[in-house]
Amino acid sequence: MTLDQTDKNAKALLDKHPTCEFVVGDTYESLRWKSEDITKPTEEEFNEIVSTWEKTFSDNQYQRDRKREYPSIQECVHAILDDDLDALQAKRAEIKTKYPKG
Repeated sequence: MTLDQTDKNAKALLDKHPTCEFVVGDTYESLRWKSEDITKPTEEEFNEIVSTWEKTFSDNQYQRDRKREYPSIQECVHAILDDDLDALQAKRAEIKTKYPKG
């Protein structure tokens, strides 16, 4: 998944303040804060929020990679019904080796 800076900024702010309302572009200067009950972050705070979110997003790339290749629920059900759990576990282990944690 490729995100532009506007998407990253919006996701970072929503992760930090899930109930806030705002409009944001690709810079702090574009941030229009609409939530009166939540204090608008300073530029330094904004940059830290976005930087932390970007690091977490990057660190969790392996999860997104694994998810794309893991067997579907339907494939898992068929493996269970067909008594083929060993093959299913082997496929999962192969994917985990291909995309190790951070």
